[in-house]
Amino acid sequence: MSSTGDPRAQGAGWIAVDLDGTLAHYDHYRGDDHVGAPVEAMVKRVRRWRQEGRDVRLFTARKPHPAIRRWMKEHLGEVLPITNVKDHHMQAIYDDRAVQVRRNTGETHPDHEQQVWEK
Repeated sequence: MSSTGDPRAQGAGWIAVDLDGTLAHYDHYRGDDHVGAPVEAMVKRVRRWRQEGRDVRLFTARKPHPAIRRWMKEHLGEVLPITNVKDHHMQAIYDDRAVQVRRNTGETHPDHEQQVWEK
């Protein structure tokens, strides 16, 4: 662990990746057993991280339905751990709904803020 006590400082943390709209195409809810087509750029990124030995977890509000596990096996080549809980070891969240806030300031990127309210 680093001198700051933050395990992320030495790369010991994990990366959270959202499913719907980030890793898989999403346009509307179609049932628990439906997972959209892969978003290839994100699938390639996750596969690269896994090849590098990075800890990547599916971060989703969905229940861990068997269809999600099948989708990951087919498109990622493995089944990632599924969670909806973040902790102090999480390094980053990749999510189509996230708005980045600059640490300890409350400031957001203007483009992100506008994106939220234009939907």
